[in-house]
Amino acid sequence: MSNTLPILDAARPRRRLPPWLKRPMPTADMLKTRELVNGLKLNTVCVEARCPNLTECWSRGTATFMILGDECTRRCGFCAVGTKKPQPPEPDEPERLAEAAAHLGLRHVVITSVARDDLPDEGATHFANCITATRERLPESTIEVLVPDFHGREDLIRIVVAARPEVYNHNIETVKRLQKKARPAARYERTLGVLQTVKKIAPQMVTKSGIMVGLGENKDEIVETLRDLHAHGCDMLTIGQYLQPGDSKYLPVERYYPPEEFDELADIAREIGFEAVASGPFVRSSYFAETLFAQEVSK
Repeated sequence: MSNTLPILDAARPRRRLPPWLKRPMPTADMLKTRELVNGLKLNTVCVEARCPNLTECWSRGTATFMILGDECTRRCGFCAVGTKKPQPPEPDEPERLAEAAAHLGLRHVVITSVARDDLPDEGATHFANCITATRERLPESTIEVLVPDFHGREDLIRIVVAARPEVYNHNIETVKRLQKKARPAARYERTLGVLQTVKKIAPQMVTKSGIMVGLGENKDEIVETLRDLHAHGCDMLTIGQYLQPGDSKYLPVERYYPPEEFDELADIAREIGFEAVASGPFVRSSYFAETLFAQEVSK
């Protein structure tokens, strides 16, 4: 587990960012969240993926838990999470996660993971155990999972769905043309199939997906992706700016979208049929996830 926040490499010059991509400074409340997470030896996608919203979210006492270790079996061109052979799952992680969520007083708990293609069930049972432990500790809270694709296996998707998370999230990440470049071990059609399978198994379960912009896609490709997601049963949508998390081994940013273009994309998504949409430069899958879920259930 990484116990420290990511820092900038002083020897590497900073990339010039547009003025709308500035984030708040750390607060004392942020440090309290870090102490709790580290004390319970938990991973968060906030740290491992170098999320630009870490300061804001941790200052609000929220965090997105990342289970099944901090090493991924896949290597995506946009992601800062490490890639190597992971350690076996920790049997007590579900209870530690539930304890952290209770201490933070979370009303909406977001759980994600690295890809675990090395495990026979790719981590599906561990996801289910984390959902169960969290619900036992926080029966009034809602739970959202952001899961890998499980290679599209319905039997594994069923394991997670059976644990009854309120939201089943699986990101498509980018447009069809750029899938191989951005996430070579995934498939555009497989992601659509995962969302469709969830709806087949549990029609009332809320599904969610997200896309990054700035990797070289064009507007028509974005619209096509949004239409495909909606046609395959996706209920909620997030659209955010891709930010290169480190050096040249990660995909470069081809374009920074201004805030008004995110507003335009949100309008297009709503015209397609999405009623719960979060679209903005700093939007990520779990950014204000509780607020987005509230939009969906109130429709």
